[in-house]
Amino acid sequence: MTDPIKRVPFDVESYIRRSRTGPCFICAIVSRDPAQPEEIVYDDGEHIAFLARFASLPGYVLVAPKAHIEHVVRDLTEDQFVTVMRIVRRVALALEASVPCERTYLLSLGSQQGNAHLHWHVAALPPGVPYEQQQYHALMAENGIVEHTPEEAAALATAIRNALDA
Repeated sequence: MTDPIKRVPFDVESYIRRSRTGPCFICAIVSRDPAQPEEIVYDDGEHIAFLARFASLPGYVLVAPKAHIEHVVRDLTEDQFVTVMRIVRRVALALEASVPCERTYLLSLGSQQGNAHLHWHVAALPPGVPYEQQQYHALMAENGIVEHTPEEAAALATAIRNALDA
């Protein structure tokens, strides 16, 4: 079966090395580090959402608190958890309004060994992806990442921001 998404190979070893030895990529985005020029789609002063640099699906967005929090449940009060989940839902709905979507995947990933900053992955599975290429397969960068130009990323980010504002 052919994958309907245009993918390019992904250098997993370099990614692992960077995530385990480099600075926190989310903190770098929050501080507007020029080395992390991600397209930000949401910023309320306490939380941020941005297009994933190494997206395995079109319109892959990460949502995170701006504060460097590492544990998905124990580092957040119940009210803080509910607040960020409301943002995840809003971003997911805006993503669904911006790209063709059969199903939306929501996950909190990361590790104390790399990418420790708490974040949620919001990924829209396009219609027509064969079942064998859905779920974990679709989310794994090891299977390739979506190729897009900076202009395409900017246009998508604008569409998501507009959907959030609607």
